[in-house]
Amino acid sequence: MDLNYFDYELPVRLIAQNPVNPRSSSRLLISHMNRIVDAGFTDLPSFLNEGDLLVVNNTKVFPALLVGHKMKSEPISAVKVPGARISLNLDSQNRDGTWSCLGKPMKKLRIDDVVRFGMSIEGKIVRIDGRWCEVAFNLQGEDFFREVQAIGHTPLPGYITAKRPELPADQTDYQSYFARQTGAVAAPTASLHFDEKIVSKLLQKGIKFTELTLHVGAGTFLPMTSERISDHKIHGEWGSITQSAVDEILTAKRKNKRVIAVGTTSLRLIETAARSGRIEAWEGVTDLYITPGFAFNVADGLLTNFHLPKSSLLVLVAAFVGGEKMKEIYHHAVNEEYRFLSYGDSSLLLNPA
Repeated sequence: MDLNYFDYELPVRLIAQNPVNPRSSSRLLISHMNRIVDAGFTDLPSFLNEGDLLVVNNTKVFPALLVGHKMKSEPISAVKVPGARISLNLDSQNRDGTWSCLGKPMKKLRIDDVVRFGMSIEGKIVRIDGRWCEVAFNLQGEDFFREVQAIGHTPLPGYITAKRPELPADQTDYQSYFARQTGAVAAPTASLHFDEKIVSKLLQKGIKFTELTLHVGAGTFLPMTSERISDHKIHGEWGSITQSAVDEILTAKRKNKRVIAVGTTSLRLIETAARSGRIEAWEGVTDLYITPGFAFNVADGLLTNFHLPKSSLLVLVAAFVGGEKMKEIYHHAVNEEYRFLSYGDSSLLLNPA
């Protein structure tokens, strides 16, 4: 399919720059059979049944955005002094101890360049591949993470940081209610609408929760560039689903209850774990790319935010509900002025195509 099929006009004013407060006061669009319903996120229990299972991603965002300066030598003294401003969005650590990062601006970086962050962290560029680079840092393990926690920034998407600076509130706003396992460099944004109040209402109705972990990577920020969606490659992300979570999913299925993936990350991981046709405990790096025609083995519903045009996440939505239904949903959302992207509103998509 052509990437242009997944294009639509997104007015800039609809891109949410901050979350609503409280977070569960966001809006909720429900697509069920041939109906689209406008509601609030606090109405979510009304659209779910007793025994339905919500599968949430418990990954926790760490301050993975490092901002520093490329070091250069003075011609006479050979003393290193700060040069160009460089930001590195940490993604994942490689087996050799280096880190894969999204660098900005990449045109300023060369192999063997050294970038200093704060007073303690230095990174040497050892490999460059397009927007990606591999970096060898002078610190490892707990020492490295301690310094990153001290000087790192919340890794907000560019469509937010281009409009405003990072705020102290982002440290909690850009963190899921379910966040427990540190490792994500971007939030599983479908979970950002949950708070204690809405979780309590769901539990009171008999709606169940189970957790998995998928550490969202920096690749989630990258646009699709291939004209044909079949030529796009998904960046791998580490995930794990336990036997306990699998058992809860199988129990829901056996009782004819719906399994609702909270977010595209949860959806991709449960479907990765079910490639054999039956879900099993699984751990590893998934690069599952869900496109129209994909056979879903687990998910009966998807709770997700509204995504960018021409993005792999929008392609996933089209695979789940059908291309024409996706277009109808997004046309409605724009016309009704829903808030889009990470800090935006939510949608509950039921009865996949």
